[in-house]
Amino acid sequence: MSKPLRHFIDKIKPAFDEGGRFAALQSTFEAFETFAYTPNTVTKHGSHIRDAIDMKRAMIIVVIALIPALLFGMWNIGYQHYTAYVLPVDTGTTDFFWQCFGFGLLRMLPMIAVSYIVGLTIEFAFAQIRHHEVNEGYLVTGLLIPMIMPPTVPLWQLALAVAFAVVVGKEVFGGTGMNFMNPALLARAFLFFAYPSHMSGDKVWTAAKAWGTDAVTGATPLAELKANAVNIQSMQYSLGDLFWGIMPGSCCETSTAAILVGAILLLVTGIASWRIMAGVVLGGGAIALLFNLIGLNSYMQVPFYYHYLLGGFMFGAVFMATDPVTAPQTNPGRWIYALLTGALAILLRVVNPAYPEGMMLSILLMNCFAPLIDHCVIAVNIKKRSRRATNKQ
Repeated sequence: MSKPLRHFIDKIKPAFDEGGRFAALQSTFEAFETFAYTPNTVTKHGSHIRDAIDMKRAMIIVVIALIPALLFGMWNIGYQHYTAYVLPVDTGTTDFFWQCFGFGLLRMLPMIAVSYIVGLTIEFAFAQIRHHEVNEGYLVTGLLIPMIMPPTVPLWQLALAVAFAVVVGKEVFGGTGMNFMNPALLARAFLFFAYPSHMSGDKVWTAAKAWGTDAVTGATPLAELKANAVNIQSMQYSLGDLFWGIMPGSCCETSTAAILVGAILLLVTGIASWRIMAGVVLGGGAIALLFNLIGLNSYMQVPFYYHYLLGGFMFGAVFMATDPVTAPQTNPGRWIYALLTGALAILLRVVNPAYPEGMMLSILLMNCFAPLIDHCVIAVNIKKRSRRATNKQ
């Protein structure tokens, strides 16, 4: 299969080269060719290293790492939908499992399709206008955006958010590699501030519109935790439920177990920075423990490990904060960035009663400071080297 495909691509390629019949679509053709095969281009000047992995392959590994959270999210959407009612079904049967998964699959597929269709259309259009190669970054962003949205978000709003994230968050700065904010989180922030009624409230996080009613049985874990923080044991959801992700929430952010599977793959392949993942966890845990010591209110007394299992904390730590474009490039800078990201997320979650999540704003804010962090780290290193050179003389 590989050789016939390669032969077909080589046969039609001249038509897309300069002077060919379809030369105007050269960027589009290159995008499909390099998706199927590693590009054969090499650096012309200076020393370089030939590697088998390029940006597309790196992005595909991230997509594979997202699959466990995506599959679990599909099942959980259906489970939360059906258990929002008193239904005469046995939740332990195989039929019920596939019924839940099928419902979530049908809910997620249109969201994923809208994300990729709108986003890639804009990406291809900008590439053609600029006569540049199509950026590979949207391969991951296009999947991340629907995964961090509520399952009830209207598709037209999702399309608007995708367009905003790609145009304002990426293309105006030059495309992939030039953006200073995470595009997926920018899409969610756009909807959060533009259409807050579709991004907040307990009904948003459970796709439960059927049988003539849209009621749900309980609050999201973060809302319930804030209400019942005096007695943590009275929560509707156990620690096991929180770890496995059997609770209302964003489409694919709820399962810490599935997220950790993806994290292991990213760390083993070296795609994501372990310093950033560890720093976010340590920073969040440190500020949560500090709140435990202060104990000014009941929410500050919540054990620190609960914060890891709620909302989008772990998803953000593994898949969002580690974005190599919007995170610092120096190792000390990554530690500083990650520690502040985790600490700020918990600070926003605990101190601000109007916004119980915190992870989205924390990462976006630290994205803005990432270049400054790198600048300071490099400046300090230059000063240290200057002092050493002066002392040797």
